[in-house]
Amino acid sequence: MSPPRFVVDTMLGRLARWLRAMGYDTLYLGPADDRRLLQLAETENRILLTRDAKLARLAASRGCLIRADGVDHQLVEAVEKLSLVPREAGWLSRCLECNTVLEPRPKELLSGLVPEYIFATHTEFMGCPGCRKVYWAGSHADRMLTRLSRLLDRKGSL
Repeated sequence: MSPPRFVVDTMLGRLARWLRAMGYDTLYLGPADDRRLLQLAETENRILLTRDAKLARLAASRGCLIRADGVDHQLVEAVEKLSLVPREAGWLSRCLECNTVLEPRPKELLSGLVPEYIFATHTEFMGCPGCRKVYWAGSHADRMLTRLSRLLDRKGSL
């Protein structure tokens, strides 16, 4: 069974980034018409995450109403409501900006594209074929992984 895919309404943009950080295919269009979100959920077999009760009802079985405030609580709520089984192997495998699956990038091709210190101290890089953003396992990635581990180990006890 393939992992669930999501489309997220404009009120849950930060949640979209964290679902991407967990490796889930998550569309976030920013301000978008409800009809467009419903159409994407239906035609692309996605779950529509929303804070709008009416929109969640219209999405029927493809909708998930998120009631929590704050992204940490929203992420835990989504994991619990959708019975997600986050797999650490997929964490940080998607571009946080555009949702594309990241690919390894040879270090020698990145000179001048990443800060000098990063280039000098890191050997492994990932790149987004969509928006061309470059990622590396630095302190920001460490903090994100620690936060995900903390949240998902304590589901429901925030």
